[in-house]
Amino acid sequence: MTTYDFDKVIDRNNTGSVKWGLLHDVFGSSDLHPMWVADMDFPPPAEVTTAIRNRLEHEIFGYTFVPPSVGKAIQAWVKTRHHWEIRQAWITYSSGVVPTISTAVRAFTSVGDKVMLQSPVYTPFFSMVEKNERVVVNSPLKNVNNRYEIDFEDFEAKLKEGVKLFLLCNPHNPSGRVWEKEELLQIGELCKKYNCLILADEIHSDLVFEGNIHVPIASLGDFADFVVTCIAPSKTFNLAGLQASAVITSNQELRDLFQAEQQKQGFHTLNTFGIVGMEAAYLHGETWLTEALAYMAENIRYVQEYLEAELPQIKMMQPEGTYLIWMDCRELGLSDDELKKALIEKGKIGLEPGPKYGTGGEGFVRMNIACSKEHVTEGLKRLKAALS
Repeated sequence: MTTYDFDKVIDRNNTGSVKWGLLHDVFGSSDLHPMWVADMDFPPPAEVTTAIRNRLEHEIFGYTFVPPSVGKAIQAWVKTRHHWEIRQAWITYSSGVVPTISTAVRAFTSVGDKVMLQSPVYTPFFSMVEKNERVVVNSPLKNVNNRYEIDFEDFEAKLKEGVKLFLLCNPHNPSGRVWEKEELLQIGELCKKYNCLILADEIHSDLVFEGNIHVPIASLGDFADFVVTCIAPSKTFNLAGLQASAVITSNQELRDLFQAEQQKQGFHTLNTFGIVGMEAAYLHGETWLTEALAYMAENIRYVQEYLEAELPQIKMMQPEGTYLIWMDCRELGLSDDELKKALIEKGKIGLEPGPKYGTGGEGFVRMNIACSKEHVTEGLKRLKAALS
C-alpha cells in the first residue's frame, strides 16, 4: 500500500515549465514528448505544499532570513540518510547548485587557473568554469563494460599540472553512476596531495537505488577540509523552482571566501518559499522519497526490458542513482546530427543529446524517467518509431 499516486498525470503546460514550455526554443519543434530536463513530473510531498500554502496565507512577504530550524533539518537529514555528522555552522545557503559552482570557482580560484572535471558530465561544469575565465582541464571517464570508471593515472597526471579546483559529480550526471567509498578516498587523497580543492556536486545524493550507497566525500578521510559540498531538495523532491540549496564545508577559511564572493554578487538570502519548502521537505519527505524511488526503479526496469526486446542496438547504462538513463546509440551507425534529427522529426521526442556533456558523450542520449509509467511508455514507443 502506497501513500502517493505517481501514476497521476498533471498538465504542466502554461506553467513556465522549462521541460514542457521551451521545446520549440531548444529543439525547434513544440509537438515533442519531453523527457529531457532533469526535473520530475511528480508533485512534491504533500507536507511541502501544505507548508508553502500556510506561509502564503500569512499574506506578508517582506525580507526574510533562513531560521536555525532549516539548518537543524538539513543536519538531521544528512545524518539519517548518509551517516554524515555535520555542524550547523558549516552550512551556507545558495539559490542553487549552478550558482554555487560559479561562486566557488570565483572564490577559490583566479582568472586563468585550472579547474578539472570528468566528462561526460553535467554541462554547467564546463560553462561555469569558462564563463569565469578559468581553464577547463578534462580527465575523461573510462567506459568499461558499459559502466564508467575513473582513470586515476590520468587523474593524477592532470593534478600535477597545477589544478586548483576539482568538480566532482556524485551521483554522476548523466550516467547515474554512484562512486564507491574506495574511489572517493583515492580522489580525496590525490587532491590533498596536490593541494587541489574539491567542489562536490551531490545534488542527486538522495536518489540512490537499492544495492548502492551514496557516501559524501567530505565524510571520508582526513581531507574533509579540502571539500565543499553542494546539496539541495530540488532534485530529490522536485523543488527546483523554489531555488534553495545548501553549501556545506568544515573549513572556515573556505566558508569565509565563499560568503565574501556571495556578498560581492549581492546575494543576501533565499526566497521565502524556498526556505519553507526546503525545511518541510527535509523534515517530512522520507516516506514520499521511499515511494518515489521504488516507482522510478520500476520505470528503469521497464525501459531496460523494452530496449532489450525492441531496440537491442541501444545499450543503457544501469543507473545506480539519479532518475536519468544514459543510452549508448552508437551501434545504430548514426551521426549525432542524424540521431537528433530522427528523434525530433520521426519520433517526436525530446531527449538530451550526448555531445552537450563533453568528450565521451558522442553517440549517447539522456532520458529522464521521473514521470508516470504512461509517459515512459509513450516515450519508448516514440524512441522505437525514431530509430527502428
